[in-house]
Amino acid sequence: MGLWRFLVRDDRWLEVEDDFVNSAGHFKNAVALFRRGGFDVPDIGGYAAGMAFMHAMQAGHTSLENGLKRILTILNEDHPAGESWHSDLIRRVSRVTAKRPAILDAETCSFADETRRFRNIAARSYDSFRPQNAKAAVAAAEALAQRMLPELLKFQDVIDPSE
Repeated sequence: MGLWRFLVRDDRWLEVEDDFVNSAGHFKNAVALFRRGGFDVPDIGGYAAGMAFMHAMQAGHTSLENGLKRILTILNEDHPAGESWHSDLIRRVSRVTAKRPAILDAETCSFADETRRFRNIAARSYDSFRPQNAKAAVAAAEALAQRMLPELLKFQDVIDPSE
């Protein structure tokens, strides 16, 4: 986590940085768990492998959402509301507004949308988890783990340049 401490220019960004760092860590671990496999082991080992992977993916995406909502709060921008707020949040942060540039670029947001869809499956349909159907979400998690922190720094440099 200390590697990214240089992002914090003032206290408003402390929790945003923590959320993005935690999200990247969860996504990296989810990718490692997926590659380790073991989902088809018939005992508690298979159960543990699947549940650990799904939880890591859920935690990664939830931490990303938390960070994005914190950024909107810093900017005095309302959070999306209603049943579709999760997908609306991703669309919102990919847009340029009159007050700010896009927080994450369109490609990164497409990765975030993929992990959002997977989180929905993992949270509501975990009994029907099929590892072969998770490959796109794993690729998206890997990309997010690499991209989100540099994009946060780029966004912060534009809206809150260091002196």
